[in-house]
Amino acid sequence: MMRPKMSYSLAALACLFLVGIATAMWWREQQSMSSSSTLTLYGNVDIREVHLAFRAHERIAQMFVHEGDQVEPGQLLATVETDRLRHIVAQAEARVAAQRQVVARLEAGTRPEEIRKARADVQAARMEAIDAERTARRLERLAEKGLVPLQERDDARATANAAWARLHAAQATLALAIKGPRKEDLAEAKALLQAYQADLALARRNLADASLYAPARGIIRNRLLEPGDMAAPERPVYTLALIDPVWVRAYIPEPDLGKIRLGMTAFVQTDSFPEKQYKAWVGFISPTAQFTPRSVETPEIRTSLVYQVRVFVCNPHHELRLGMPATVTIPLDQPIDQLHTDAQTRCQSEP
Repeated sequence: MMRPKMSYSLAALACLFLVGIATAMWWREQQSMSSSSTLTLYGNVDIREVHLAFRAHERIAQMFVHEGDQVEPGQLLATVETDRLRHIVAQAEARVAAQRQVVARLEAGTRPEEIRKARADVQAARMEAIDAERTARRLERLAEKGLVPLQERDDARATANAAWARLHAAQATLALAIKGPRKEDLAEAKALLQAYQADLALARRNLADASLYAPARGIIRNRLLEPGDMAAPERPVYTLALIDPVWVRAYIPEPDLGKIRLGMTAFVQTDSFPEKQYKAWVGFISPTAQFTPRSVETPEIRTSLVYQVRVFVCNPHHELRLGMPATVTIPLDQPIDQLHTDAQTRCQSEP
């Protein structure tokens, strides 16, 4: 009577064994199907940093933000002393104003009053020349008769010649007054005005550079100088970590390179927020291979050539930090005609 029971037990064990094998095969098949439809990469969160410095060599007057402060584009971050720069601007403005008057005077030409005066000078010089010529001729006739000394005759002739010369000079002055300034003088005055205006623009630019503004939205990572320090272009005042863009720097082995395209949708997860999935997309694929970096510790690809991939991430709550390890999942069954979507559209629906 014991043999049937043993047979039943063996049959049950065989059935359980077969069921286990079938389950294992099914699970392995599902895992294979899942791995073939997605690509998983491992990398680290990366961001860009900007070193902010003044252009002017001046002493820092005020600083308005500290480490950890979030800033917006165009926000005032710091200023330097501006007394010297304001004096330079005032000096340049005065030169421009003076030269504008020179150009205006040349463009206006000779005033009617100046022309009338030149005409009057010509008339007066003519009368003097005529009178001097009459006197000289009279003395010449008397000198021929011996009634006046020769020296007096010669002096009268010299006076008459000088009077005629003054008349010619007055006539030339009148002609110049009628013609007005030379075009070369006007062109020179305008060119000088442009040079002074350029100096003024540069002075105003230097004054504007006395204020340091945020170039983009970001978080102040380091405050390197303090009020009273001497600022210079080679001495950064702040280090700004840009909030956008944020990406995961990952590496893909050569056999998987043909599976991805620019613009493909991806999803990013981190150890810090394991329950959260961030929207992402493939934004850059390196055109050249490189040896596997030390940060990639996967045994299978540790000694292989890989290609760098940047997967841009929507990070509306600023939870992703520089260097944070991340896992990137890229679904491979994506329509090609839906791959090219800009970042703003991709992140609009992100809560």
